[in-house]
Amino acid sequence: MSNIQNDYTDGVIRGNIIEFKLHIDDLNATLFQAIKYLSSMRVKGRFIPENILLISLNTHVAYLYHSSDYMEYIERIYTAAASKGNSGFLCGDCSGQYDYSTDAGEEAMIAVLRTEKYAKIHIDENCIVGWANTYYRMYPTARKSDFIGDNTGKTRIVGEIRQPDKFKRYIHPYDKESNERFRYLMDKLNDFLQKKNLGAFYTHELYAKKSLELVRAAIKRVPEGNDYVIIDRCAGTGNLELHMTEEELSHVIVSTLEYYEYKVLMEVLGDKVRHIIPPTEKEDTFNMGLVRGADALSKEYIENEVIQGYINNPNVTIILFENPPYAETTSLEHQKKGASKNSSMWKKSYVVQEMKKEVRGTAINDLGNAFIWSAFKYYLRRDTDSYIVYSPVKYWKAQHLIDKEFLGGFAFNRRHFHTTIDACIMCAWWGGGDATNETLLIDGFDIGQDGNLLQPVELTVRKVHSMFSAKYYEKQSFTNVSYDGILVGLNGLEADANIKRRIKPAYSSEMLGYLVADSVGFDNPDAKSSLLVAGRYNGNGFYLRKDNYIEKLPIFAASRYITYNRTWTERARIMKSADGAGRFFADVKSGKLYPFLLKCLLFTVLEPQNHMRTFMGSDGRKYVNSLCLDDTNGETIALRDLKKMKMNNREKALVKQWKKILTEAKLTSNYDSSFTYGLYQIKVELNTTRMNEETNEIVYDYPGLNGNIKALAELVRKYYNDEIVPVLFDYELLK
Repeated sequence: MSNIQNDYTDGVIRGNIIEFKLHIDDLNATLFQAIKYLSSMRVKGRFIPENILLISLNTHVAYLYHSSDYMEYIERIYTAAASKGNSGFLCGDCSGQYDYSTDAGEEAMIAVLRTEKYAKIHIDENCIVGWANTYYRMYPTARKSDFIGDNTGKTRIVGEIRQPDKFKRYIHPYDKESNERFRYLMDKLNDFLQKKNLGAFYTHELYAKKSLELVRAAIKRVPEGNDYVIIDRCAGTGNLELHMTEEELSHVIVSTLEYYEYKVLMEVLGDKVRHIIPPTEKEDTFNMGLVRGADALSKEYIENEVIQGYINNPNVTIILFENPPYAETTSLEHQKKGASKNSSMWKKSYVVQEMKKEVRGTAINDLGNAFIWSAFKYYLRRDTDSYIVYSPVKYWKAQHLIDKEFLGGFAFNRRHFHTTIDACIMCAWWGGGDATNETLLIDGFDIGQDGNLLQPVELTVRKVHSMFSAKYYEKQSFTNVSYDGILVGLNGLEADANIKRRIKPAYSSEMLGYLVADSVGFDNPDAKSSLLVAGRYNGNGFYLRKDNYIEKLPIFAASRYITYNRTWTERARIMKSADGAGRFFADVKSGKLYPFLLKCLLFTVLEPQNHMRTFMGSDGRKYVNSLCLDDTNGETIALRDLKKMKMNNREKALVKQWKKILTEAKLTSNYDSSFTYGLYQIKVELNTTRMNEETNEIVYDYPGLNGNIKALAELVRKYYNDEIVPVLFDYELLK
């Protein structure tokens, strides 16, 4: 049965959905449960089986119903569990009843199961994203115009939803002329590459409304007698402008690059704003899914006569208000699709080429930064001009893209911007004047389950000036080193010989391992943080020395911060920093920090991202994990140094829990007594699992071992946050 189970149903096979019960004593309730499953399938873009088979196992009776008879209910949204609250539903007569204990009944039921017919659904705002994802998954080369189309204006591409071809067995034609109904979902309806190329435009309505407070404050700064314009170069379908007054809208200039968003923008705001760029659709406006003349990064847009007329007028105050797109077009997904070069075309734009003349470093790799830089380069001219912009704080905090007067701002949770990530997005109000700020104070707003803004939390954003690699990475060379060693991967094992390597496979008896504490932020933290028994094949770290390794462990500890602090206020706001390195090393030298270094050592040996393993390398050497508490084969370096630690009760509890794990590990079938084990190696090599074929669930072979590992993880989390994190902040390793 496992091969036909999906969507939490008992089974979907061909054009049939099956619901099993030991005994059906209420056909109405059982049918309604199946209808709820079908409702969920519709939202996900799954094809809706025409046949509904309700099977009573004890009585050997199957009841047949047809989905098309209950489409009114299938096309509703249900929030409660499908198995709950089903009484009171009234079904019609069943289309067939089969006693499958008889040969005739069994043959009749099998005949039904062999049919492949589907019920057609209507496309609406609840399900269109799911069906779009299904379409692009089935037809990877399809574009947004192929799926959604539009039946208005100069360019009329009908699209799959209006004239079904690929989905003609599954959906009814969408009969609305425009796509206005989907205005808040337009960014999610883009095909995969377009999503990556254009970034996200959507801004939650509550956040858009809140940020208007900054816009209205900026309007109050307009000098007496001046006109003003509010420019949004990436308006999408006009979410930011949703709650503006008629008077405010009369000062607005909007544009958006994606064609189908432009069509909705025209419909929603066309007669309310001062200008839309371009103002009307012409025969050549549609340009491969984009809008000709609306590319804010092009020279054509910078020189647009309408905008230049306001910029060059001393009696007009400029206010930019926008949520720039965020695109990371060198992503793994792009590379897999072989499209990373095409999806980085924005890097060849006029604005980015000009930006490269003045900006160095990683700042030029973020699409959003091109908007921010160009705002001050081409639009803001006077101190009373303003820029209200949504963006992760990195452009100011770490990349130092701008140093302008900070007049206020908010922080919002990125999860509510059509993403799945809890992270901090800053909506900052910058003035046109220069200023040097080291710290920003902003109120952070999340959205509660009731759909309202939660009470604000005050957040601090502090500028970062130097990275770990500049101050903390080991610079001292090894006296005896050869380059006949091995390199390892993220999993701690020797890397494939054919994989591209960025460092030499160095070996020295003075080496303890290899530490990576890369990057200033916490994007993809497990790839940017490693502790390995030999060099990592793609580098970005340094070889640890046995004589001073302990003073390097705090940067490993700092690199694990987001793993133990996943709230939205932390990710993209808190970053790694070497700004306190001078004070740190002075206190290390004096001995003041030695107790803290021992705490970091204890944390390190019990942290799962410590991927040091014991194994035989292809170079004939045995690589031994010396940063662990396993004394089976003698004292490790970690055990030697932890003898100097005066442990408190919490630390004693950590060691006691580790000993339980090691005891259990030695009882496993894969245990090798010649190995020195750390926590990670025990987890991946000894804490084995199997699949229960009856329940289709993963079962641990050693539940005692697994339970002790989980218990240790919770102890480590509390220890880290209580006894290590405060010191990391004090010495600005976290900032």
